[in-house]
Amino acid sequence: MKWTILSDNRSSNPALETEHGLSILLQTERHRILLDTGASDVFIRNAELLGIDFSDVNYVFISHGHSDHAGGLRYFMEHNKKAQVIVSPDAMSGKFFSKRGNLHSITTEWPEIGDDRFILIEQTCEVADGLHVIAHIPQLHPMPKGNQNLFIQNTNRDYIHDDFRHELALYTDGLLFTGCAHSGLENILAACPWPIHTVVGGFHLLDGMEVEGELIALAQRLKVNYPNTQFYTSHCTGDKVFEVMRGVMGEQLQSFRCGTMNEEIY
Repeated sequence: MKWTILSDNRSSNPALETEHGLSILLQTERHRILLDTGASDVFIRNAELLGIDFSDVNYVFISHGHSDHAGGLRYFMEHNKKAQVIVSPDAMSGKFFSKRGNLHSITTEWPEIGDDRFILIEQTCEVADGLHVIAHIPQLHPMPKGNQNLFIQNTNRDYIHDDFRHELALYTDGLLFTGCAHSGLENILAACPWPIHTVVGGFHLLDGMEVEGELIALAQRLKVNYPNTQFYTSHCTGDKVFEVMRGVMGEQLQSFRCGTMNEEIY
């Protein structure tokens, strides 16, 4: 198994572009999966610099409807004519907004492609051999405080707090991809019934929003409840948040950024 960061807020290589977005190429023995597509075509330009060809990608997984994770999909479709897109129908139909700063839309502009290219996920299921998607994640543990600035517009054009029913997580071969983890990292972990050796994705724990004591408690719970799991995060995980959690978790928590490549053998 190998995964490569193509789009992120941070970069390990000055030649690679950054943006507020996330895109990861995951390669397993059975599948080549693009995990989210960032906000633009940055992931494509970075992939070209890294010598990555998208022609044999067979699945694109969209974790939720926000444009920083799905905005690049229309550019990917220009480079790949066969991959199927795994997504929640609620992500495609929703009108999403953020009130961080001024109210602004974070709704994705979806490409016009045939219905046969979409795999619409209504419930947790196995979409292909060993490729599992987790849907409608139960909210049993604390939710990220940054969610309070995120809204969806209903049919009356009223802004209501997003409940993230459009958010999915993906699991394959021991790796769990959390997307932005708006549903809460612990909730996503609890919803995964399979053994997890690696967690990759944003945690949506923002600097200036989370309480340090609660972050320490979260990190302690992760160490106790998932002692054999390696965590990798960036994108929507704040720098100070990372430092606090790393102080508890040590090497069990690592950061990633554009250009990070990780190859694992299990």
